[in-house]
Amino acid sequence: MQDDRLISSSLQEDDAKNEYSIRPHFLSEYIGQESVKEHMQIYIEAAKSRGESLDHALLYGPPGLGKTTLAGIIANEMGVSLRVTSGPAITHAGDLAALLTNLSPGDVLFIDEIHRLNPNVEEVLYPAMEDFALDIIIGKGPGARSIRLDLPRFTLIGATTRLGMLSSPLRDRFGIKEQLELYTPESLKEIITRSADILRIEIDEEGALEIASRSRGTPRIANRLLRRVRDYSQVRGNGVIDLPTAQGALSMLKIDELGLDAVDRKMLIAMIETFRGGPVGLDTIAAYTGEDAGTVEDVYEPYLLKLGFIARTTRGRIVLPEAYRHLGYPVPVTVQQDRLEV
Repeated sequence: MQDDRLISSSLQEDDAKNEYSIRPHFLSEYIGQESVKEHMQIYIEAAKSRGESLDHALLYGPPGLGKTTLAGIIANEMGVSLRVTSGPAITHAGDLAALLTNLSPGDVLFIDEIHRLNPNVEEVLYPAMEDFALDIIIGKGPGARSIRLDLPRFTLIGATTRLGMLSSPLRDRFGIKEQLELYTPESLKEIITRSADILRIEIDEEGALEIASRSRGTPRIANRLLRRVRDYSQVRGNGVIDLPTAQGALSMLKIDELGLDAVDRKMLIAMIETFRGGPVGLDTIAAYTGEDAGTVEDVYEPYLLKLGFIARTTRGRIVLPEAYRHLGYPVPVTVQQDRLEV
């Protein structure tokens, strides 16, 4: 998968220009993720009633589901400022110290891709999270000494797409852990309708649902497709996104009724034709798609697993009968029998 795929869940330059204007700012505006919303509402109200900062929170799940948006909502609900950074951007302990010492009491520090923190930086983060203090070494050699700086009580919100890559000591220091899951088409339809209203795009329910059903359960993709279908409707239609217009636009973009694009189909076809349905090793799939194994595992697979098109086994990835049927291939008898055991 390339970063510029229309159905990529990764943040693209065009998204950054548009996402801020359509992001919800409070839990009452946040659509979907009902369990996470309910939990956060309770935690926030409890912390505010005690006059305390919120416990450190870890948000995990596939990209594009709204982890950054939720961090902003939490800061707004708590009535504090939000500072945003990412794991790869904090290269030295001094970078982290500069961020932490500039926080005000109660502030939220959001670290995206927290699994990519430098191990040396992570060591400095432990006392900051646990004791709200920074241990800094001054000098070198025998004359070096350690001083401790007190920090204001703050809330760290970490976001990751790869929970397994977090070290246990870091993971255990988060009092709140919430998993964001892929959205249902009905929730995405609400998000699309809301975004269309903000962007002044005319759309009916059937058109919104058609876009939602092809958005791979991801709000970022849904909003991106909405903008592309809007362009199509203005040039090829009457400016209103209805069912035929949405279908025509998405067909032109080669995104099928389940949200698969040409790259998805190429990968599945290769697994069926070249590798006889699997099992295929993750590294082999990565080499075939030109992506690293982590990207295949975090970006390709969650949606295909949810559709029931592939399965992970101890021997590798296998194609399930539903994928054969969707792509128009007959399901081999051996596949039907073997897959029953998965």
